[in-house]
Amino acid sequence: MGSAVITARAAATFEPVGRSVAIARAFVRDTLQGWGYNDVVDDAVVLTSELVTNAVIHAGTAADVLCLRSAEGVRVEVADHYPEREVPLQSSGIDFGSPDRENGRGLLLCAALASRWGVEYSPTRKHVWFQLDLPDRPVGIRSAGPVLPTSLLPVTDQRVRVAVVQIDSTGAISAWNEDAAHVFGHTAEQVAGKQFTDFVAWPHTPGTSTGIADALQLSRWEGSYGIRGADGRTIAVYASHLRVRDNDGDPSTVCLLVRDDERAVLQSPVRAPVSDVSSDNRTADPFEVFIGSPAPDDLDGLLQRTVERARDMLDADAAFLLLATDDETELEVRATTGLPSARQRFARVPVEAGTGRYGSARMPAVHEDLTAVPGAVPLLTDTGMRSVVTVPLKVEGRLTGSLGVAAENAGRYSNEEALRLQFAADRIALAVESARLGELERLRRGSLSFLVEASDLLAGTLDRDQTLALMAQMTVPTLATWCAVYTIADQSSDPYLSYVLHEDEDLIDGLKALLSKISPPDPVPTPGARVWSAPAEAGHRAAVSTSTRALAADAPLSMSTATRTTLATAQAVGGETVVLPLVARNRVIGMLTLGKPSDDHFRQEILELAEDLSRRAALALDNARLYSERMAISQSLQRSLLPPGLPDVPNVEIEVIYRAAGEGNEVGGDFYDVFPISDGAYGFAIGDVCGTGPEAAAVTGLARHALRLLAREGFGGPAVLERLNAAILDEGARSRFLTLLYGELWPREDGSALLKVVCAGHPLPLRLRQDGSVVPAAEPQPLLGVIDDLELYAEEVVLDPGDVLLCVTDGITERREGSRMLGDDGLAEVLSTCTGLTAGAVAARILRAVERFAAEPASDDMAILAMRIPEPQPQQS
Repeated sequence: MGSAVITARAAATFEPVGRSVAIARAFVRDTLQGWGYNDVVDDAVVLTSELVTNAVIHAGTAADVLCLRSAEGVRVEVADHYPEREVPLQSSGIDFGSPDRENGRGLLLCAALASRWGVEYSPTRKHVWFQLDLPDRPVGIRSAGPVLPTSLLPVTDQRVRVAVVQIDSTGAISAWNEDAAHVFGHTAEQVAGKQFTDFVAWPHTPGTSTGIADALQLSRWEGSYGIRGADGRTIAVYASHLRVRDNDGDPSTVCLLVRDDERAVLQSPVRAPVSDVSSDNRTADPFEVFIGSPAPDDLDGLLQRTVERARDMLDADAAFLLLATDDETELEVRATTGLPSARQRFARVPVEAGTGRYGSARMPAVHEDLTAVPGAVPLLTDTGMRSVVTVPLKVEGRLTGSLGVAAENAGRYSNEEALRLQFAADRIALAVESARLGELERLRRGSLSFLVEASDLLAGTLDRDQTLALMAQMTVPTLATWCAVYTIADQSSDPYLSYVLHEDEDLIDGLKALLSKISPPDPVPTPGARVWSAPAEAGHRAAVSTSTRALAADAPLSMSTATRTTLATAQAVGGETVVLPLVARNRVIGMLTLGKPSDDHFRQEILELAEDLSRRAALALDNARLYSERMAISQSLQRSLLPPGLPDVPNVEIEVIYRAAGEGNEVGGDFYDVFPISDGAYGFAIGDVCGTGPEAAAVTGLARHALRLLAREGFGGPAVLERLNAAILDEGARSRFLTLLYGELWPREDGSALLKVVCAGHPLPLRLRQDGSVVPAAEPQPLLGVIDDLELYAEEVVLDPGDVLLCVTDGITERREGSRMLGDDGLAEVLSTCTGLTAGAVAARILRAVERFAAEPASDDMAILAMRIPEPQPQQS
């Protein structure tokens, strides 16, 4: 301390244990308050806390704390017994490192808060010291205003009147002095026994219950409101409330009231801490003085630094900070120190009413003993904390959060600590709110981007299983640690566990097994997330049972794989689990279940995002269900329009290849059929209905079934087609014109086959002879479905052994590549190369040539019917 005369000394040694930090803070606070140096207590405690932490926690040695008093201020020295540990000197130019690091942060604070500081070494110890200068104030005066000219003094009545009103525990007026009667016009007899709230015009925030009744319950309160006078006018007053109790233990509140323009009589002076002025006489930023410079860039870092500073400032065992939701109805835990933060993080408690409400969140509050008012601060339930002081964080009069510190001993805090903590809260409220809004904006932007991407992915598939997988993959790990999707087939079905995903793939099987053993959540259609405790309870029971069996079996220290899996699964589901209904078209079609690991909670913003996702996912899942159902119906109907199979025709090879255009179509406008008519006679047909899709398929079904029916009734080819033409025309507006090649086949004993063919507007059948020549096997005739009176005729064709009859639809001949078209000539050229091939090989070669003709997929239906008369096999000798 240089040449300054030391007037007092206090020293203590603290063992290298965590509790020593709190004891050291209490030692310095008690010492400096005993010396009357309240102006520098807060800064001294903060610096001592950091330096002792470095010694007993990081260096792992005992800490010697020495406090020296002089007329100029106080000097505090903290020494440890680990001199080999390097400490950067103030002039060394060494970077102190990140302020977010625990180790070494005390030196940053020394540079920010102390008037002077330094490091000294001895053979056995090193000393880190700091000095805090006292403000230049006259001895014995705590605070005083400047000397003012008489003209600038506040104006009052001839006599300053201080109204004294006493309010009993029921809120009724029990005392009313003469000054109160003079100022407000009501006599003591007129107001005695009446509720004080009947006379108060309390400024309150609409929609909240905060009012004069709450203020009267506080141990001390100071501020402005109005009193309704006898003449009906509202008189603005400045009040100072003090909560007292009489000899019988009954509480009451004494209110001192003056006119608002005379508030200087009662108003407590605002204390300006000396640390707000830097050593070079430049005004420091009060926010940076409390938080430390540089302040953390992120919201979580800022909040964590705040609770640590608040804890140190009031020599507390714990501290916590809660942020208000947008509607100010709940407070959300965002930072704690000295409390199980993982268990509490993002937990919410109501502000105004309801189970576990947060008492007096909108005003400073001191609880001397929480055992006397259990539940007053829900966050501290079962934590061992006894006394607590909480203050609101407000921006422009709006509640934005709550800051609190707590101690394990009762009676540790009074109104003085509440005022100091409120002063600190006022320093940081605007910065915290700004950081919170910035985080909220980033979260909202990320949420919009997430939902847009999710919508695109969900809209990109109509497959049910792929939709379920996408739902889970989008939530894990972005929104939750694990996810399970339950689906409900219909109203009478129970929920079914359809998909399970965990961010650790090794835990998926164990999680699925655990969820399969418990009853699924109830399919409640109420929107929003609801907590589901069953997985955590089941996981806990499984873990306890497994551990008990392992101990009973005297198992070795190394656990089995099954035991490790069970315990890991219990840990995975030990946190909060929520269920969101999947509602589509006013029906619950499933549930989306999200989970966190042990002792973790969901943020409300995450739950709101999950709810938006669940709505989109439900619609996508229902669309996939409807698509699957309609596809199954469509395919079943389409399969009914196809021939059941090809008959075995003696001495004739028959092969059919059919390709319907369009995804999911099995039947289109093209069709074929081969069927027995009578003994030794077979019918065959290949046709093309105008257009594609369901309408064309309907005419296809009509044509195929009519051909079979009419042919088996004994009608010949021309009669069959003429009657089919009439049936098509009878369809009216639904009718479609139809090209059709119909024939009747009679295999002969000599190995040949007789065919009678009618070609009604269809591509002509082609005959391939053994010598490789290709010729048409019929003449063109009018198509069906256009004119009423048709005169058709049948043409006879004899196929010799080795001959092939090829029948195709126009999807084959009209295959295009740019301006080129395969055409009849191109088809004939390909067919000419098929001499000696079986019917199946012929059909396959034709299809391959058509597909290779153009690079683009076919846009029209295609059907190929190939019939070949096999050559007789030589006799074995």
